[in-house]
Amino acid sequence: MADKLAEIPFSVLDLAPIVQGGSAADSFNRSVSLAKHAEQLGYKRIWYAEHHNMENIASSATVLLISHVAAHTKTIRVGSGGIMLPNHAPLIVAEQFGTLETLYPGRIDLGLGRAPGTDQLTSRALRRYMHSVDQFPSDVQELRDYLAIQDGRMPVKAVPGIGTQVPIWLLGSSTFSAQLAASLGLPFAFASHFAPTYLHEALRLYREQFIPSAQLEKPYVMACVNVMAAETTTEAERLATSFYQMARGIVTNERRPLQPPVDSMEGIWDEMEKAAVMQMMRYSFIGSAHEVHAGLENFVQQTGVDEIMASSHIYDNKDRLRSYSLLAPMFKGV
Repeated sequence: MADKLAEIPFSVLDLAPIVQGGSAADSFNRSVSLAKHAEQLGYKRIWYAEHHNMENIASSATVLLISHVAAHTKTIRVGSGGIMLPNHAPLIVAEQFGTLETLYPGRIDLGLGRAPGTDQLTSRALRRYMHSVDQFPSDVQELRDYLAIQDGRMPVKAVPGIGTQVPIWLLGSSTFSAQLAASLGLPFAFASHFAPTYLHEALRLYREQFIPSAQLEKPYVMACVNVMAAETTTEAERLATSFYQMARGIVTNERRPLQPPVDSMEGIWDEMEKAAVMQMMRYSFIGSAHEVHAGLENFVQQTGVDEIMASSHIYDNKDRLRSYSLLAPMFKGV
């Protein structure tokens, strides 16, 4: 069996977690540290996700964090995974990312999602004067038009933004965004790190229905997965307990800062919670470098993805950096 893993690039999803005993400022310092480390190791891109009203995630002002990290790095692509477009006017997003592209040319990605990235109460606060999520397809096209090379007929212009042609990605955890990305000829990123159910169906539909565009000639798929690698299986499984506690908080709606690892999850989750976590986090690769390589190789063989994005919910930053170091020899550097 050919080593498909070595033929594709790897990237990083950093949710800018706030750890127990830490602060948002600490989180930003960790993000810069990780981005520099990933750049040195040859990762292709690092993305940040828009979340609101979550005490364990510091990336709510996603555009500002992207700019901060881009200013502290030189070559790695920096972007959003993603901007939740229904929370924003397309013109504002175009101006913001046009500014980023002007400041850091050739390094900015604009990943778009149609979920609010928060709870319903916060969503209402964010969208007080905004459009419905049902307008997502038209909002994507409007945003695309603002960033395109214009012929002068558009009465409203994004400045900066016009002609920057910032690469747009559609993100999704179902078949809806897969089909929309296909119809618009855009690259597609699937959130298999927390919503695995429709992965294979979404990829099938995207590839079957893809229509080439000026941005993309053929389908391009990236899948996000959870990766926690360590020197030994035992150590990786211990580090993963921070991740399990975070995932349990999603299931039970008991959000807390990222917790330190524990020797055992016994007494922390019950059997139903454990089953829900394991289902939601199905595409998680935890173990030694050899074990993670084998699991990821199988994943790539099954899905045929063009790129892997790895998310590592590890409490101690030294351990998180080490996990990405162990992962780096497995992929094609940029």
